[in-house]
Amino acid sequence: MPPKQRKIAIMGYRSVGKSSLSIQFVEGQFVDSYDPTIENTFVKTTKVNNQEYDLKLVDTAGQDEYSILPTQYSMDIHGYVLVYSITSPKSFEIIQIIYDKLLDMTGKVHVPVVLVGNKKDLHMDRVVTQEEGRRLADSWKAVFLEASAKQNECVADIFHTMLMEIEKANGNTVQENNKCSIS
Repeated sequence: MPPKQRKIAIMGYRSVGKSSLSIQFVEGQFVDSYDPTIENTFVKTTKVNNQEYDLKLVDTAGQDEYSILPTQYSMDIHGYVLVYSITSPKSFEIIQIIYDKLLDMTGKVHVPVVLVGNKKDLHMDRVVTQEEGRRLADSWKAVFLEASAKQNECVADIFHTMLMEIEKANGNTVQENNKCSIS
């Protein structure tokens, strides 16, 4: 079976860890230095449920409430990983705006989304509760995960879950085997 090509956009406010999650998943390392991302694309082949995927991760520049989403974010993108930081109420607010803009731009009622509360390792500084994240994801019919790029906690699950959400959106049945999702 040839690998399926899948393109996933990772979006969110500045400094929430979009690049850290991407690099941790693709290269298996945590990058602490922070240069604002313009846009990067990472490529990785991964296997979920005996299906190989050639994954293209589009690590987008940080968005804010005034960002105009480039139309390429609606073309050829199979799913969206929307990231906020559990230590930043602003990033949680912005992620909701980004989601609304995505729906407007794609013209769809539902797009495959995984909502990620990142920086789980900074639980002492938590301001956005798990409950708030879960409620938001439920309202979008999205999967909700909390992760730590720094500790590589649930990072692979984000992308594997995203692939399963894309398969479901394409009408394929999938078995979920995810210990990180917060239901």
